[in-house]
Amino acid sequence: MKQTIIDAISNHQVLTFTYSGIARVVEPHAVGLTRNGKEMLCCFQTHGGHVTPGHEWDFCELNKICDLKTSGAIFRDPRPDYRPGDSRMMVIFAEL
Repeated sequence: MKQTIIDAISNHQVLTFTYSGIARVVEPHAVGLTRNGKEMLCCFQTHGGHVTPGHEWDFCELNKICDLKTSGAIFRDPRPDYRPGDSRMMVIFAEL
């Protein structure tokens, strides 16, 4: 799973997956390891539902992601409000 996300970040590929029982379509921006040892994905959600409505940025725990796939769609650039070097991660495996 982690390698699929790393490849999607490198190739600007849109991902689909289920998280918290909700189908999501996202543009992956970074994947890494938090200080408490969790592998996390920082992504911008373009379609699907939210547990808490009103936001597009998600920070998803990799071991809670189900049915991860590349959608075949490509996104061009990082979102304007994306900040590289996510401070929530002590190790970044890949980022835009």
